[in-house]
Amino acid sequence: MRVAMFGYQTWGHRTLQALLDSDHEVALVVTHPRSDHAYEKIWDDSVAELAEKNDVPVLLRNRPDDPELLAALRESAPDLIVANNWRTWLPPELFDLPPHGTLNIHDSLLPSYAGFSPIIWALINNEPRVGVTAHRMNAELDAGDILMQRSVAVGPADTATDLFHRTVDLIAPIVRESLDLIASGRDAGQWQPQDRSRASFFHKRSAEDSRIDWSWPAERLERLVRAQSDPYPNAYAFHRGERLRIVAAGVSEGLYGGTPGRIFIREGDGVVVVAGPEAHSGTGRGLLVRRVRTEDGTELAAADYFRTMGGYLTSRP
Repeated sequence: MRVAMFGYQTWGHRTLQALLDSDHEVALVVTHPRSDHAYEKIWDDSVAELAEKNDVPVLLRNRPDDPELLAALRESAPDLIVANNWRTWLPPELFDLPPHGTLNIHDSLLPSYAGFSPIIWALINNEPRVGVTAHRMNAELDAGDILMQRSVAVGPADTATDLFHRTVDLIAPIVRESLDLIASGRDAGQWQPQDRSRASFFHKRSAEDSRIDWSWPAERLERLVRAQSDPYPNAYAFHRGERLRIVAAGVSEGLYGGTPGRIFIREGDGVVVVAGPEAHSGTGRGLLVRRVRTEDGTELAAADYFRTMGGYLTSRP
């Protein structure tokens, strides 16, 4: 088949590489220009550079509403479009143009976690598995019929970085298997409609989403810290008016009560900060902060940073 590819960052790069390694012809690549957005500077393998290296025509676009893009797509005459991490909605005149439509590769187990940063949100929400879905694009974002899914388990110490590496490794096999099914005609009857009653949709993450809210239970805060692992912008609070990033944390063994955010007591290899919506009752765990990073980039063990107990970590300066 002749294939056009829409994609961006490492997800798009892995998808394009899988297409280049396949028996199919890549006729056109469309990708976004590089961005200064914090999350788009992470995992930023260049789709454009890979296309150019392999002599594949490439267009850089922020949005698809461009007559030149539509004309180029028509001229390339693809049998199928494959998309992965294209950051805006594609109109029907694009996604329905090829005979086989558009296959979108999304890094969640749809219908859950449509939209953006699905691995981070899934980890915060204590999902047992994360994965990748190949589905047919339609007019609603990440809502089309599913061809196949692959998943991996989430371990108790996994970070978003761990899960990124495990799920991005699923892209090549799911692209290869999906295209083989479509090219052979064996995909007929394999497409499964999504159960829209189970759908959830998440927005792009920003600095506000990494801010620690000490009214959250410690268990959820510990997952937030793992979800904001390096190289992602770390979860953060403020200490004496200065931003303090929480690099590593756990959940305390003891039950601690008081006011959320109180820097309370040393426990094991960390320092307990009171947390939770019922913190005043003394029936919940605290967040066991193990490592912190100051605004100048200095990383310290929490016990070395908090030399005395008392005071608060706050959500605002």
